[in-house]
Amino acid sequence: MALSSYASFRSFKSCSVSNSQNRITAFENSKPFRSDYDLTMPPKLININNTHHHNTLSISTPLQKSKPFINIDHDLDIYRDVIRKAGEDPFEGLKMIDAIQRLGIDYIFEEEIDGILQSQSHHKFFNEFEHHHQDDLHEVALRFRLLRQHGHFIPADIFNKYKDNNGKFSIRLSEDVDGLMSLYEASHLSIEGEHILDEAALFSAQHLDAFMKRPHLCQTRFVARTLENPCHKTLSMFTAKDLFGVYPSENGHINVLKELAKVEFNRVQFLHRMEIDQVTQWWKELGLAKELKFARDQPLKWYLCTVASLADPNLSEERIELTKPISLVYIIDDIFDVHGTLDELTLFTNAVNKWDITANKEQLPDYLKICFKALDGITNEISHVVYRKHGWNPIDSLRKSWGKLCNAFLLEAQWFASGKLPNEEEYLKNAIVSSGVHVVLVHMFFLLGQGISMEAVNLLDDIPGLVSSTAAILRLWDDLGTAKDENQNGHDGSYVECYMKKHQGCLVEEARDHVISMIKNEWERLNKECFSSKHFPMCFKKGCLNAARMVPIMYDYDDNHRLPGLEDYIKSLLFETIK
Repeated sequence: MALSSYASFRSFKSCSVSNSQNRITAFENSKPFRSDYDLTMPPKLININNTHHHNTLSISTPLQKSKPFINIDHDLDIYRDVIRKAGEDPFEGLKMIDAIQRLGIDYIFEEEIDGILQSQSHHKFFNEFEHHHQDDLHEVALRFRLLRQHGHFIPADIFNKYKDNNGKFSIRLSEDVDGLMSLYEASHLSIEGEHILDEAALFSAQHLDAFMKRPHLCQTRFVARTLENPCHKTLSMFTAKDLFGVYPSENGHINVLKELAKVEFNRVQFLHRMEIDQVTQWWKELGLAKELKFARDQPLKWYLCTVASLADPNLSEERIELTKPISLVYIIDDIFDVHGTLDELTLFTNAVNKWDITANKEQLPDYLKICFKALDGITNEISHVVYRKHGWNPIDSLRKSWGKLCNAFLLEAQWFASGKLPNEEEYLKNAIVSSGVHVVLVHMFFLLGQGISMEAVNLLDDIPGLVSSTAAILRLWDDLGTAKDENQNGHDGSYVECYMKKHQGCLVEEARDHVISMIKNEWERLNKECFSSKHFPMCFKKGCLNAARMVPIMYDYDDNHRLPGLEDYIKSLLFETIK
């Protein structure tokens, strides 16, 4: 049950696997893994004007890793001056940062953003602001959200002053649409125990819903966008295009930066197409799709996971490398879910934990030898990349993470084989590992190369809260989709089923509501880790947050168990150029 599973606890295939020596010999004699793969070389150039065929990659120039990914035809110094000028006024500076983030171009202006927020984060500023601007909910909530997002912990009790004598948010706020939208956005950055933000979320959502029912309200479009896609839980790369329309935005700074954002969107799109070409070529040369025909063959989907998690265009090599372990998570998941027998899976798990197949080479089927060879090659290759760039050999941590994953897969297989479901606590503890998130984030941490220390590595090996909450969000979301799709047969093996087994008489909708509440709690834990933890660098925290933000898109199934939202986003992000 990895990043996206066919279904939980599928039955094992009873048919035997062919032991044809020709297949494994052919794979072993195939082109070796290239640890020195030149990522700066462009793929085959094709017609840049032909954008109608979705398999066509439009490429103009080779990737230049040594330069920021910006448009040289725009004078960025002018934009930087505009941003700094806006930052001289505290509120305008915040609105400028908000515009930059919503347009998805914050990677260009990181220095300017940090400067504005640093100037507004110290206690003296906050004390003076509280004295002179007591009633501006829009500004207070926006500052709260942006500072928390950037690692400055601001206490939630700053919103107490907006309550009446009965301890409720004042009804006078109900007509302040901008303030309510900012308050609703801010409420999504809550951590455990911040009940005032829970109250803020309910209060703001209730009154924004009421605004939506008013006819001819010019702000309706912006209110709907806020309710549907709160910034903290949304990937700007998927929503920025909504701001490129002809209608002026509520935030005037968006209109100033819109043309730059359009140019950047197209350039980054070309970059992603080039990366797709390299990933596709790697996957073809690896040969697993040909050798393991039962497994999924979805390199574009696997690559998209890295686009979401590592959104900075300058992380091109990291995205390409991270796609490789993601692909193996899916392949091994398919082996455990739909193909292997319990005896075979036990042998394979032992081999991965020992990182040696020689002891059981005769008993291990060819398809598992092929899989282990690919796993070993990719692990060695990524270890080489990390050591070459960052001076740290991560191979022990990478191998441990794969061992943990296979152990979790095997436990699920044993549960199914016994015909007994675990209780919901046992299920989720194991599912956090079997989601595959830990494996992927361990690889991400080392590929990013920042903050690597023995303390951080040991913590990462033990699956810290930053990782476990991200994994729990993914698993619980996936189980919601599985429960909806497979409720008729009652064999989904999801958290919902485990919960209903323990709570006899519980309805499916009640169990689903409980899962939704759990997802909210995991988001609060993830927020706390991102805002307060000093063990990991901000770039890794952003990667974890982005992975969690991607989850609803990955698991928003329709009645046919398809992902139309994901398909639309892929089309929009990769194949529709902005005019």
